[in-house]
Amino acid sequence: MFSFTRQSNAGTPCSCLSPRQIAYGVALVILLLDQGIKYWVHDFTPYGWRQVVTPFFNLVHVWNYGAAFSFLADAGGWQRVFFGVIALVVSVWIIWALRKPLPSRERWGYALILGGALGNGIDRVTRGYVVDFLDFYVGRWHWPAFNVADIGIVCGAGLLVWSAFQMRGGSNE
Repeated sequence: MFSFTRQSNAGTPCSCLSPRQIAYGVALVILLLDQGIKYWVHDFTPYGWRQVVTPFFNLVHVWNYGAAFSFLADAGGWQRVFFGVIALVVSVWIIWALRKPLPSRERWGYALILGGALGNGIDRVTRGYVVDFLDFYVGRWHWPAFNVADIGIVCGAGLLVWSAFQMRGGSNE
């Protein structure tokens, strides 16, 4: 059976991967999953495609030229560069932050945000828009469509907020 542990010189098990390497691996999984699904949606379904899955969920093919909830989508094109630069700056900063020892929740949070920022950043730079494909709704009210990168960013931000509240209480693990 494959294991991520090995025996140290003293004979006790130790991890083969550092927490930083695991965090980079998590970011890579989010990035690859996001880009793989976006590739399939973009190249194998027509723009505007919709597949009903449940009474509250569709798979769709839509493009987001703006940021969250299509913020600045009608800004004329400059937002493509602006949001691409933000994704790059955030990614570089997170890579730097992951070099330091961090509490577990913060490390996971940064890893998820890194994968999501890179996933959406690649879309912005290569396509000029982000491919979204998950559509949840109640009746006629639809939550804005989103993707795996967005899930990583939101979950990562949630972990960072949770970690910040835990630190105020004295525990962060």
